[in-house]
Amino acid sequence: MESNAALAQQLTTLRDYIRWALSRFTKADIYFGHGTDNATDEALRLVLFSVGIPLGEQADWLDATLTQQERLAVLALIDQRVEQRIPLPYLLGEAWFAGLPFKVDSRVLIPRSPVAELIQQGFEPWLPYQSVDRILDLCTGGGCIGIACAHYFEEASVDLADLSPEALEVANENIARYELNHRVRAIQSDLFNGLSGQQYQLIVSNPPYVDSEDLADMPPEYQHEPAIALGSGDDGLDITRRILNEAASYLTEDGVLVVEVGNSGIALEKAFPGVPFTWIEFEQGGHGVFVFTKAELLQYW
Repeated sequence: MESNAALAQQLTTLRDYIRWALSRFTKADIYFGHGTDNATDEALRLVLFSVGIPLGEQADWLDATLTQQERLAVLALIDQRVEQRIPLPYLLGEAWFAGLPFKVDSRVLIPRSPVAELIQQGFEPWLPYQSVDRILDLCTGGGCIGIACAHYFEEASVDLADLSPEALEVANENIARYELNHRVRAIQSDLFNGLSGQQYQLIVSNPPYVDSEDLADMPPEYQHEPAIALGSGDDGLDITRRILNEAASYLTEDGVLVVEVGNSGIALEKAFPGVPFTWIEFEQGGHGVFVFTKAELLQYW
């Protein structure tokens, strides 16, 4: 393959680099699952972000000539995406969730939860409140779920809890980015262990839930994400069991628990055959998210 310096002499316009990225991604058969689901969108996002053009505005700039520095930077990112299989949000340092941009890097999971749809809809009809005062984002990672909740529930105080101090460093950067230090705080906690005496109207969690077999079979892109944020025992339910056993004590009387377990939902129903799980249906795609009231948790756990 030609050197990037030689390629940069042949590829000059924005259109050239989008096309080149698309060709490389298609031939390499890379995996899409961290914000896009096809090579075209992946190429557009990589190239446009690299040169500072907002997604959707590329039509006016397709024939614009890139500087030499921009050309080499784009080519280097394309190489990393193809050769090292680094997920695009890590290369860009940013991911979008619930309509908001967040800092991400290899210390945190890349946000892709369907819970974003629930946040934007105010968790209707599950939350019966006119206003929500306290929210917990359990296993928060980079803080995307909890900070998005704070954005859409403008009066709520939000706690972001995670075992990983490295993840909480990223969460704190995202809190500062949105200037939410006055009502969002990051807490190092092994699930509920560091939250003694706290109660919330809403606890929402996207915990580790990948079973050992699926974890071993995941595409190379997922190997760049922190293993602690993915795997959860042989059946993927080690963390979820703890949440179900402990959550009721941390909910207000009318409180609601929302948990994502993805493909491990089948194993969860088998593990608790007498429990009538309420699975949320999503208009924008996604599955494996259940909801329980405090009363239901007390009844079954």
